[in-house]
This record gives sequence, structure tokens and C-alpha cells, in this order.
Amino acid sequence: MPPVGYVYDPLYLEHATSGHPESPARLQAVISHLEESGLLGRLSRIEPRDATTADLELVHSRDLIERVRVAAERGYAWLDPDTYVAPRSYEAALRAAGGLLAATDAVLDGEVASAFCLVRPPGHHATPTQAMGFCLFNNVAIAAAHALERRGLERVAILDFDVHHGNGTQDAFYSEPRLLFVSTHQYPFYPGSGSWSETGQDQGEGTTVNLPLPPGCGREEYLRCYREVVEPLLRRFRPQLLLVSAGFDAHFADPLAQMLLDTRGYYEIAALLKALADELCQGRIVCTLEGGYDHTALAWSVRACIDALMGNEFAQDPLGAAPVVPGPDIDALLATVRRAHGLAES
Repeated sequence: MPPVGYVYDPLYLEHATSGHPESPARLQAVISHLEESGLLGRLSRIEPRDATTADLELVHSRDLIERVRVAAERGYAWLDPDTYVAPRSYEAALRAAGGLLAATDAVLDGEVASAFCLVRPPGHHATPTQAMGFCLFNNVAIAAAHALERRGLERVAILDFDVHHGNGTQDAFYSEPRLLFVSTHQYPFYPGSGSWSETGQDQGEGTTVNLPLPPGCGREEYLRCYREVVEPLLRRFRPQLLLVSAGFDAHFADPLAQMLLDTRGYYEIAALLKALADELCQGRIVCTLEGGYDHTALAWSVRACIDALMGNEFAQDPLGAAPVVPGPDIDALLATVRRAHGLAES
């Protein structure tokens, strides 16, 4: 079997401003841990390319692309209260989106079995017309559009387990029947979207699936979402490629949210998705880094996902298991989502 691939480039560290949680130190912590553990040397490096304007326009307006480019040319700027641009941010964003494109092509061409893209800036909040939520361009949406429009795939699925709703990805494909978008996220929370009732429109009705979880959900609640909703949805949709917006800010140690996932939970989610990819689409799965702001939790959780893709055993992390507290009751939510999407009662 071809190896698991990864995308990384030092240019991703050049998107930086002082005092912001989405900092180069996040990615440096991941790379350092993967190197020290010996895991990085067992992965196949995929050379990222720079996304072209035509690539970006698969999802984004020309106006947004120009706004980001001009802002970076002028130096440091804020596109909204959360989202900054630094002098090399436009270049880094092009290579982040291009890294996803390179990984998607490598997986579809059989050069690697699967891939994890260690890129930044992240992408899933960027809408077709707006940069927001730390995101400039929507890396995963651009890769999905590339697979559909240029590589001839008929069905692609995006799974988003970042603690924040992937509003930009949802907006990009809300009317697209060839794209199944599923998001588990804390709700109500930034950016305010992601109700279970947001299910798509026109030909895309039913292909947007939101699981808006209350604060305090941990491994048990997340795995129920994946087993009771995501598994049957994917088996019904039968995607030819799985793309994963892999944010790790639902970890109990993360400072920006109130969820109780732990590193083992991320390992089990990734292992479940890998098994579904093996069953449904020849193992084709491409993960991309989104959020995650406790550096230890982030580094070990990324490693857990890569271990799952490689078929390795779970490596116990220093933060350990999440606090043992009763989780919220999500029975009614799961039943509502299953009814809304025509899934049989579990």
C-alpha cells in the first residue's frame, strides 16, 4: 500500500502577527512533535504548490482574492476583528490552498493512500466573498471543487470536526448535490451558524448536515454522532473522496471552547473515518489542519489522527483523558437530525 502523505512548507510560518492565537507556534509545535516521535520520517512528503487565481476562483470571488492580496502588499491589516493579514500572508495562503490541491491529486493518483495537510492559515470560515474567523481562503472547499470540476469525481464528502461551524464550506456548497458536508460543532458559538435546520437548498437540499452540540460534549457524544449519523450518511452518499477539516479545538485543554474531547477521542474519530474511506472510496482521505490552540493538545491530537491513518496503535499523550463528568443529553438532537435527513431510527 502507498504510504500516508503529508504537506508542510516553512512559508506557512510567515503568516504571523503578535499576540494572536492562530500563530506560527501552533504549527511549529506539531512539526516538532512529529519529528521527535519519529513519525514524520515515516510519512511521504507531498510538495505543495501555489494555488492560482483560477484555483481560488473555484470557490472565491475575484474581489475577495484582490482584497487579501492588496492588504498583504500594504503590510499588516485586519480584515475583520479576528482575521489579520501580514506581509507574506497572501503567499502563505496560496501555498496552503495549493497544498490541499497537491495532496488531493496525490491521493486521487494513487501516489499516497491518504494525506494530512499541515497548513496555515486555516480555511473553513472563509466564505466565497469574505475572509473571517482567522481564515483567508477556504482550503478544503477549493480542494473539493477541484476534485469535482477538474478531476471528474461525482461525489465528495467533507467532514468538519472543528469546534466551530464551518460556515464558509457550507456557504460554498449549500446548493451543490455532489458535495456532502457534515459538521459537528459547539452551538451556539462562533460564527453563529450551523443549526440542524440548515440542510441545503435547491438541488443541494439534504446534503448539508449539521450536528450542533451543546458545551460539555466529550468522546462518548462525538462518537455517537459519527456512528449514528455520519456512518449511515456516508454509506448512503457513497463519496469517492473524503476530505476532513481537522480542527482540534474541541479538546478539553483548548482555551477557546468548552468541549471535552481528548486525544483518544480524535484517534477514534479518525480511525472510524479511515475505516469508512477504506470501505467506500478506496481509502481516499485527505485531512487538513483547521483550529486547535493548546499547543500540546494540538500536537498530540494531530499525531493521533496520523497514527489512525497509518494503522498504528494509539499513543498516550501527557494530557491524558478528559475529566470524567456527565455529558449532556444529545438523544433529542440525534433523533431530530436523523429525521431531518431520512435516516432510520437507531
